Amino acid sequence: MSTSASTEQVSPRTAAVAVAICFGAIVFDGYDLIVFGSAVPALLAYEPWALTPAAVGAIGSYALLGMFVGAIASGMLTDLVGRRKLFIIALTWFSVMMLLAAVAPTPWALGLFRFLAGLGFGGIPPTAIALVMEVAPAARRHMINGLMLCGFPIGGALAALAAIVLLEPAGFRVLFAVGALPLVTLVPLAVLFLPESPGFVRAGRGRRRTEITGLLRGRAAWATGLFVVANFCGFLLVFGLNTWLPQLMRGAGYELGSALAFLLVLNLGAVVGGLAGSAMADRFGSRWVATSLFVLAVASLGLIAVPLPAAVLYLLVFVAGAATTGNQIVVYGYVAAHHPPGNRATALGLSSGIGRLGAVSGPAVGGALLTAGVGLAGNVGVFAAVAVVGAVACALVPRPTGGPADPAAGTAAPPAGPAPAGAPAAG
Repeated sequence: MSTSASTEQVSPRTAAVAVAICFGAIVFDGYDLIVFGSAVPALLAYEPWALTPAAVGAIGSYALLGMFVGAIASGMLTDLVGRRKLFIIALTWFSVMMLLAAVAPTPWALGLFRFLAGLGFGGIPPTAIALVMEVAPAARRHMINGLMLCGFPIGGALAALAAIVLLEPAGFRVLFAVGALPLVTLVPLAVLFLPESPGFVRAGRGRRRTEITGLLRGRAAWATGLFVVANFCGFLLVFGLNTWLPQLMRGAGYELGSALAFLLVLNLGAVVGGLAGSAMADRFGSRWVATSLFVLAVASLGLIAVPLPAAVLYLLVFVAGAATTGNQIVVYGYVAAHHPPGNRATALGLSSGIGRLGAVSGPAVGGALLTAGVGLAGNVGVFAAVAVVGAVACALVPRPTGGPADPAAGTAAPPAGPAPAGAPAAG
């Protein structure tokens, strides 16, 4: 589809194509991030590099540090120059970097390429979410956005499956190389068929700049700060668990295959949690759905530390996946619905970008705890405490100024017309 055609309202078919392409990108975004956790046992066992758990945790954090920069920069850029262009650039960039990571000759090079890939990883979610929320039907946009974002845990599940099948016979390099497949699949499709957001095209550049700066004033600044905290907690849980759960379960006495199966169950739970949570957000609002899922994370993580039969532990890990990675999908939708199109991607990039410091912290915290001899109970106790903070942050996000409650956002919508300076509109 040409960019000129995107100046009109997109058809249902074009919207479906856009959602499908964004879904595919999020699948690879999830795969490329979570595959590192699947590769941790092989990295620790790779004798030429002689890596410690702390060193592996540090390398795992480099990609997430890159996401911190990439999310903030791309969020602002896509509100200024467009969703389509930034999406294609970010997708191409992280695919090339994953290919280089697969052939990295040293741990230093692996860390560098993972950091550079993180710039692209961070650019995909705010751009894809903004585009999908703007082409999806208003009554179902949380559900459709949640369906698209479920690509992330699906990518994580595929990473776990790929590790089960390929890690021992082929090694970690093959797992990383799979992450470069968008170069020959999704990038050509995006160039040919991905539309631009009609809302972005209609908004003038001057108005977009005014709305972007409004994020840092008044109630909007308070909301942005709380969304940063919620994202920080959510990302710490997502990446801490996805990086270290297999190793934690091995330390608890499970074989490698069973430990990787826990990672698979965690991400399957995330798919269910993301879809169910998004559907409930369309009906009841994002605020209390996100808050309740954080509370559920506290309970499920606390119980994982208790000696229980394996079947019960699998169930608890499934619930934990729904309440952590699944809830991050709901939080994304919460931020998007809280803001108007003119600064939606910037709000997503800013809150998730700074919040990704939690993603950087998760693998590092887990690695430091393991190095210090802290086992499963201590690790999940720390993660449960983080979930408590996330629940409080979601509950305290202030309502935008004026108007009746917006059931899609869980906040109050402003009156029709341009939003007052510093006051975001519920999407």
